[in-house]
Amino acid sequence: MSSPANGAKARREGFVIGSVRGTPIILANSWFFIAGVTVLIFGPQLQTNLPGLGASAYLVAFAYALLLLFSVLIHELAHAVAAKMYGWPTHKIVLNLWGGHTEFDFGKATPGRALVVAFAGPVANFVLAGLGQLVVLALPERTSLGTAVALLLANIFVVANLLIGAFNVLPGLPLDGGRLVESIVWKLTGSQEKGTVAAGWAGRIIAVVLAVAVLGIPYLLGGQPELTTAFIVILMAGFLWMGASASIKGAGIRLRLPDISAGTLATPAISASNACTVAQLWTLRGQYPQEPIVLYGPDGRPCAVVDEFALAHVPPEVAATTPATAVARTLSLGAYVPDVAKGEELVAYLAQLPDTEYAVINLDGRVTGLLSQAKVVSAITGKSGP
Repeated sequence: MSSPANGAKARREGFVIGSVRGTPIILANSWFFIAGVTVLIFGPQLQTNLPGLGASAYLVAFAYALLLLFSVLIHELAHAVAAKMYGWPTHKIVLNLWGGHTEFDFGKATPGRALVVAFAGPVANFVLAGLGQLVVLALPERTSLGTAVALLLANIFVVANLLIGAFNVLPGLPLDGGRLVESIVWKLTGSQEKGTVAAGWAGRIIAVVLAVAVLGIPYLLGGQPELTTAFIVILMAGFLWMGASASIKGAGIRLRLPDISAGTLATPAISASNACTVAQLWTLRGQYPQEPIVLYGPDGRPCAVVDEFALAHVPPEVAATTPATAVARTLSLGAYVPDVAKGEELVAYLAQLPDTEYAVINLDGRVTGLLSQAKVVSAITGKSGP
């Protein structure tokens, strides 16, 4: 699978096992869980089918897990190579519990290019399946235990790659086939985000159909699903649902970004010099009882926000000698934005600041409002907030 878009963060995800042209390959901690499950499920089956293996059946099962890992790695490398072919920055390749994903920037994407990058992964798996079948044909018949194991692993490799390729072309995100739905809607509407939402809903439908088909049909036929199959299907359906939901949420955020403006989100505010006193702030508060007060420094730039509780609790006898800065929260350098700032550029800038509130200024540099982080987050997520 592919996903659109650092080293400490990468290392928290798992182990960096290598890199391809500067793109780190990360083996996520969750992979060890699926490897363990593979060994525990297939080890006993191999002991039954090939009694001569004994305890080494678990080593063969682990080899199966490694073959799956290799297949997923080639799948993700195919995504990365296709993305680099179009000049898309590729951040990382992660091999995890669900298989894997390649993270890159879609900034220069078009519907056609996105489709090529997405389907590069499944095509790579179908090629691997074909190569594996050549190995199966080249191996001699089961003349020994070693030959039997080799044939078994080769056949498993073929089947695994066919399944990985076929599963990933299903038309719903986060699967690669979801890019087909996304590209069609994108081409028709001119909006990649609308395409992503449609493909995300398709992914949710696939998750439900998968769970109902594999778990529900056996009950309708008077039986019940096999425990191992049920476990794997629940994992897969849950993965699909979460991935599809994340795609829908991310696209929704991107759809709302163009409408996010500092001027429209800000609360109207007034300004005062940071050289004034609390008594002067009280006078200003009498004239403007509701608006927040933003202090500016000698250079005219916003530098602090008056704390209303502190302002109200200064003793009257010292108000004339208490500086305004004593009742204000300091803003970090640059914690102000033009009222015309909007969209992704505004959000990206604010994300770099440690503050939870930001002064808003007009084109003349005069303070016109105060913008809170909570309002920005609410506007991005579409959830009501303060």
